[in-house]
Amino acid sequence: MIEILTPAELTRARATGAVVGSILQTLKDRVGIGTNLLEIDRWTAAMIADAGAESCYVDYAPSFGRGPFGHHICTAVNDAVLHGMPHDYALADGDLLTLDLAITLDGIAADAAISFIVGPTRASADLAMIETTERALAAAIAMARPGARIGDLSATIGTVLREAGYPVNLEFGGHGIGSTMHQDPHVSNDGRAGRGYRLRPGLLLALEPWVMADTDELVTDADGWTLRSATGARTAHTEHTIAITDDGAEILTLP
Repeated sequence: MIEILTPAELTRARATGAVVGSILQTLKDRVGIGTNLLEIDRWTAAMIADAGAESCYVDYAPSFGRGPFGHHICTAVNDAVLHGMPHDYALADGDLLTLDLAITLDGIAADAAISFIVGPTRASADLAMIETTERALAAAIAMARPGARIGDLSATIGTVLREAGYPVNLEFGGHGIGSTMHQDPHVSNDGRAGRGYRLRPGLLLALEPWVMADTDELVTDADGWTLRSATGARTAHTEHTIAITDDGAEILTLP
């Protein structure tokens, strides 16, 4: 299903996106050395409730996971990159943490992810990897306007990632979003320009470049959810929900 939002629905989507961006920024500011992943989940649950919103994750049970997920945020550390299930782990100096959050507010969902280093120890390779995902996302957003095609966004993301030397996994990528978290169209992190669905005003997309430092192969944790690099290499993941407007793309999940 591909949804095209009305102007009234887009107004609601802006409100949802603002909450997602605010929660992620608050968590980034609060997290430090010694913060437990389960504590992050509790903080997130409280902020979602305070906003009058609902988590998209607690009851989420897709075919690729061992559901329901049962938590309010994905917390992926170091070699974990996607669907990181919060567990009893205290963050250490130099850990690379990705927080991925999706909520629904007033019937509209928004989804975003940020990667950052915990503590003062910051490996240059980690910073470069995070920056590459951010740059790939920005490049795709710049391409997102009425008349462009999904393949244009995918090709743009893939070019940035591959030129920086990162393998690109195509199993998981961006997606449409609206009244539910995951919708068509799928937005692969690599592809061919000029192909796929043509973008229209009112379309919401969650774009999410992610990479693993030296592999494109994923392995799944015993929890049935957390996806890690097969080599144990570090990872990074950046995501925004955008709306296609007459004037181009509007980022809804900025902090």
